[in-house]
Amino acid sequence: MIKIRNFHLSLPKMLTLGFIIIILIGTVLLRLPVATNSDHATSFLTAFFTATSATCVTGLTLVNTALHWSLFGQVVILFIMEIGGLGFMTFTVMLFLFIRRRMRLSTQLLAQESLNLDNLSQLSVIKLIILLSFIIQLVGSGLLFIDFYPRFGLTKGLWFSLFHAVSAFCNAGFDLFGNSLESFTNDPYVLGVMSLLIIAGSFGFLVWQDLLLFHKRHHLSLHTKLALGTGAVLMVLSLIVYLLTENNLAQLKPLSAGNRFMNTVFMAITPKTARLVTLPYTKLSIAGIAFTMFLMFVGGTPGSTAGGVKTTTIGLLTIQSIATLRGRRDATFGHRRFTQENMFRALTLIFVALIILAGATLILCATQPIPKTNGLESVTFEVLAAFGTTGISLGLTPHLTVLGKLIIMALMFIGRVGIYTVMFSILNADRQQKNYRYPEESVLIG
Repeated sequence: MIKIRNFHLSLPKMLTLGFIIIILIGTVLLRLPVATNSDHATSFLTAFFTATSATCVTGLTLVNTALHWSLFGQVVILFIMEIGGLGFMTFTVMLFLFIRRRMRLSTQLLAQESLNLDNLSQLSVIKLIILLSFIIQLVGSGLLFIDFYPRFGLTKGLWFSLFHAVSAFCNAGFDLFGNSLESFTNDPYVLGVMSLLIIAGSFGFLVWQDLLLFHKRHHLSLHTKLALGTGAVLMVLSLIVYLLTENNLAQLKPLSAGNRFMNTVFMAITPKTARLVTLPYTKLSIAGIAFTMFLMFVGGTPGSTAGGVKTTTIGLLTIQSIATLRGRRDATFGHRRFTQENMFRALTLIFVALIILAGATLILCATQPIPKTNGLESVTFEVLAAFGTTGISLGLTPHLTVLGKLIIMALMFIGRVGIYTVMFSILNADRQQKNYRYPEESVLIG
């Protein structure tokens, strides 16, 4: 517990409060008349929704980012995307490193909780990861500028390159083109650069740490192996499914088969993390939309900018299910056995996520003016897009009532901050174990 004056705040509450403060600051700045092209103040709900979406690196919007927001408003969105993507505690650590002051234990614990680190010793590598993050974004900006300069000129090309490099790396999904990346379906170079930025941002701190220190350790942690393995399987599976269900994006038929394949690869990357799209999802087949829902539910790697239940959760439960069905006692991967605590947390996470998603879907279906045809599909898709912080939309969000938009905002917040952090904050959870346990007894399952 951290004591602030007369209040005792747990680490989860501090993290939740930190994200809320960032959102409120972003809301105030976006409410200023100078933040819009019309020089009129944006409504509170629109500014609040945009700030939440940017901080939670989702990309769902109520207004067109390119047309509604001025350069000042776009800069505000850029900064809160960066803070939300890397985590506000990352910038706190960066400040202490810059001024060369030692962090208090409470700050170290908060940073450990925020970045999903196993122990405090891992904070030593954050400086390297922060530096790498900015280098990747700058290199990405430079690579995009090669393409954007001939299109938009020097000043606009530089700004568009920086904004979209940050948006892609932070998996935020905001764009300044007005139609995401639909104008770049015939530009495999831009799609390739954006894909690499999205993948780099979706790794997470622990994976980057293992990869950066591999030349010294010659060893990858079980977490990194599982995250990379599950991510690779999902990537290949996504590519195969989209190739089959969308017939290699036959909707883009004027394009060559090679360019359509590149667009399919891009589509296989984005649904787990980022909103950037080259084709409106309303043009996908029902099977393609259903599979996209699954990918949004899964999300990305723990400790990254992605939402969802995370790839390691799905990977762990898949391995455990296979082991159980084969009559084996232990679930193993990479010559290591998963802990029971891992299993309990994964199962609890899946269960709570399903309850939240089902509750949100039910409330939206009961209270919102949804389409008469494919209404449930649209609502479920929007709910999963918010929870997974992917921001992909079938166009329903702008038409929701105030209650509906608040629910979508809450889902974005839970997806970014994390179910456990939010639930621990609300329920005042105490992680200390009781010094007694009741006798165990079995019940029938299945």
